Amino acid sequence: MKERLGRRIDLHTHSLLSDGVLLPSEIARRAEDLGFQAIAITDHVDHSNLEWVLGKALTFVKEAEKHSYQVEIYVGVEITHVPPASIPVLASKAKRLGAQLVIVHGETLVEPVTPGTNLAAVTTPDVDILAHPGLITLEECEKASSNGVYLEISTRKGHCLANGHVAKMAEKVGAKLVVNTDLHAPEDFVGQEEAFKVALGSGLDEASALKVVRDFPEELLRKIRRA
Repeated sequence: MKERLGRRIDLHTHSLLSDGVLLPSEIARRAEDLGFQAIAITDHVDHSNLEWVLGKALTFVKEAEKHSYQVEIYVGVEITHVPPASIPVLASKAKRLGAQLVIVHGETLVEPVTPGTNLAAVTTPDVDILAHPGLITLEECEKASSNGVYLEISTRKGHCLANGHVAKMAEKVGAKLVVNTDLHAPEDFVGQEEAFKVALGSGLDEASALKVVRDFPEELLRKIRRA
């Protein structure tokens, strides 16, 4: 089963450039030591810190390229708690400034995310992942599917409460799912076998869970590399 699952790809992590506790270099090294295929550093941003966060993260990756890490390292952002109307503006600006991946902080059950955030995210061309979208509607899942926005199954406490609902809605319309950690600390790292179990625990069958932890993350990586 381990070989069949492939190597772990986690596209949602936070460093101390926002509210995480690890340097970008620590995230990369730990992911490398765990045998990950790829990791994305996607710190929280709004209008106040987008340029600063991206600039610092891109500086790290530029230096990291000199040292041949045995893990692919990508730089993104997580647009967080902004008015829905600001999401297209920030997503477009992030891509122009060099973000390889744009995540939007979805309408999780445990935080006061502005209603309409999920809809704005899945209808914005520059958004790649809608994170922990809570009680996402079927209409929003349909738009995510048609617009190529991936929906997140989360391993993070609180954010994972709606995983079953997200998986159920996504499967109805063929929206694509990925399992991410929303990592903030060393203990948040999740291996591929555990990620597979989280996918199964969300109600997916084995074939669908395999796509969610292996095929869809690899597909998204190919899209990022082409950009």
